[in-house]
Amino acid sequence: MSTTISYAELVGLLEEIFLRHGTDKVAASILAENCAMCERDGAHSHGIFRIRGYVDSLSTGWVDGRAIPEVEDIAPSFCRVDASNGFAQVALAQARDLAVSKCRQTGVSVLAIRNSHHLSALWPDVEPLAREGLIAISTVNSFACTVPFDGKSPVFGTNPFAFAAPLEGGDPIVFDLATSAMANGDVQIAARKGHALPPDSGVDKNGKPTNDPQAVLDGGALLTFGGYKGSSISMMVELLGAALTGGHFSFEFDWSGHEGAQTPHTGQLIILIDPSRAAGESFDLRAHTLIAAMQAAGVSRLPGQRRAEIRAQTLQNGIPITAEDLASLRTLAIA
Repeated sequence: MSTTISYAELVGLLEEIFLRHGTDKVAASILAENCAMCERDGAHSHGIFRIRGYVDSLSTGWVDGRAIPEVEDIAPSFCRVDASNGFAQVALAQARDLAVSKCRQTGVSVLAIRNSHHLSALWPDVEPLAREGLIAISTVNSFACTVPFDGKSPVFGTNPFAFAAPLEGGDPIVFDLATSAMANGDVQIAARKGHALPPDSGVDKNGKPTNDPQAVLDGGALLTFGGYKGSSISMMVELLGAALTGGHFSFEFDWSGHEGAQTPHTGQLIILIDPSRAAGESFDLRAHTLIAAMQAAGVSRLPGQRRAEIRAQTLQNGIPITAEDLASLRTLAIA
């Protein structure tokens, strides 16, 4: 049985859950809005599905929900944040104004977050920056669940990267994709629903190809998308998200003593570019030229457009949610 909940109501309910399970008000507000945004926009693998993972990560002491990030102003275009074993989104919020200011002053800035936990999609981190007129790129590594091309065991995480660019008079261009064949959350959802995975998505614990999501989760691993090409990009994400930030590689942390913990303890890199510094015609005009060419070639849906369409629907009609999921959230808010 399904019902609906408004975006504001969902944010409020999730905030109660985070507060109940050990975060301070700042973290609760940031994480609740982030998670609700994902559910609102149809990104279900990073919406309320993730709440149990957040709660278990907090209750086992794996992540510090009251951590105070330490912002470090390193150079005219470079700043760092030690998230202090807290959530990456909280660290980003703490350093955001500094990173934006540096970008406005110099044309580009880099924000390197370390000692952080990220369990959400990346597009909520970059889309708001594009709405302020900046190009934003972000990478974050994860936990070792993906086999490098020509490898035999997992080394990489799902290792997503996201890109957002402003468009005058419309929604930004936004995409967010894992460098694994699919997101780990989608594998978990497929297992829960009894659905098979697409071909070439993963291997079982013996390294044999499988489309059984449970086999991937039970000692198996994902493959990278596009063979060696995706593997190379995933390696880049490890280098940017961990080696450059000072965070852990996806294979370097051990959460075995924190049963149920799901928030990878790694790092995140965000690069900001001010498109007003570009040469020639304005970036916006050139972007519209490219979009027109794509549409003339038959493209009917741009990156991020589906999410925007779902957002418009759910803001008007409410966010669909099963009665079971809603009851579970309400229980977590008081238990």
